Parts: sequence; structure tokens; C-alpha cells
Amino acid sequence: MTATPTRQSDAQGMTVWEHLAELRRRLIICIAAVAVGGVIAYIAWPLLIDVITRPFCRQVEDCQLYATDPLAPFTIRLQVSLYGGVILAMPVLLWQLWRFVTPGLHKHERRYVIPFVVCALLLFAMGATLAYFTLGPALDFLFGVAGPDVAQIPTVDRYLTLTLYMMLAFGIGFEFPVLLVALQLVGILKPRQLASFRRYAAVIIVVVAAVITPSGDPISLIVLALPMYLLYEGSILIGWLVARRRSRNTPSGGNDSLA
Repeated sequence: MTATPTRQSDAQGMTVWEHLAELRRRLIICIAAVAVGGVIAYIAWPLLIDVITRPFCRQVEDCQLYATDPLAPFTIRLQVSLYGGVILAMPVLLWQLWRFVTPGLHKHERRYVIPFVVCALLLFAMGATLAYFTLGPALDFLFGVAGPDVAQIPTVDRYLTLTLYMMLAFGIGFEFPVLLVALQLVGILKPRQLASFRRYAAVIIVVVAAVITPSGDPISLIVLALPMYLLYEGSILIGWLVARRRSRNTPSGGNDSLA
């Protein structure tokens, strides 16, 4: 009688071509959002380059980045604009992703959409911000590891690539608990499974942090791995809380699909 089962059955009864058409429509929306964000970032280039180079200027007295290729300044501006467009379009990207992968959820489950998007945005922003403030100590380590006899000529493309990759890697790393919570909500994972996997998870997190950290220095690795593990524990706690709430709302009181 309600609209929810009908909507769910319609979503589940879509043909392959209808799913592809839906995917194409959402991809077009995402590309358009990134393009608009990229134009904004391109216009705001002076502000962006000033903010991005501050960690470098704190480590180097003359604060001078060099370009060894005539095309490098233009290319790096386009690259920064693209990354900036992705960051600015992140709310749209997450919303489209959520709407595509969960079309068959019940009405009471669709209320998780807004918390999902908000938490994902906040965690990505926290990760990118942490990477930004980690750049100073990381650059200090990288500049000093070769000793005073090695003179370095920092180029604008290498530095900005390092900075953007660092912020992107940390932001993606902080999305880890959102994925785990989502998998628990749909019943693929259970809190007890994640809890029993703690020791292995700690090792895997360190390995992943070492792989996705572009600078390769131990400071960035520790700064990324430690919060990722704490967020892993937080996702387990959230899973337990959701399971407990579901068990209370279940008439039998014992049919807990999450725990």
C-alpha cells in the first residue's frame, strides 16, 4: 500500500540498459559539477597558489619555486584547477554516488543519505587539512635527509603535485570509516567481524598509508595511519550502536543483523 515497496521494486526491476542510462545521467551531472568547480578554482588561482605554497615558504627563506619547462606554469594551473574542481564538487559527487548505489533502500534507510554525505565531506576536509599541516614537518625531513652538501632546486610542478597528492591521499584515507559503516548498514560486514580483525587491520592500515603517501617520509605515514586506525575503531563503535538500536526496534529483540 505504501510508496516505498513500489519504489523499491521499480528500482530492482530496472533493466541493464536503464541502469546504464541512470549511470550516464549521474556521470554527466558529476562531470558538469567538476567543470564548474574547475572554472572557479582557475579564477581563484592567485589565492590557491598563495595558500598551497605557505608550508614551503615556512621551510625555505627565499620561497622561490622554479619552472624548468615553459609549459609547466600553465599545465600546473590546469592541474590545480582540476583538483580544486573535484574538491568543490565533492558534495555533488557523493550525493550522486549514494543515489546510484542505493536505489532500493527503504524509506527509513534513506534517511542516512544526509548524514552519509555530511560525514564524508567532513572527514575528507579533515584529512586534507591534516595533510596540509603535515607538509611542513615532511618537507623539513625531506630537505634535511640528504645533508647540507646537497643543494635542492624545487620546481613548481613537483611541489604542487606533491602537495595535491598528499591532500588527496589523506582525504581518501579518512573516507575509510564511511565505507565501513555503509557496509555494516547494508549487512555485508558486522561489528564483531571488524573487532576480531583489529590486529590485521592495523598492519593493513600502515601498509596502505605507506603506499598512498606520496612523500614517503615516516612523519606523513604515522600522521595518516594513526587517525585511520582510530577511525576504524570508531566505525566499529558506530556499528555496535546501530545494531543495538535495531535490536530494540525488533519485536523479537534478538534478531540483530549487524552484530
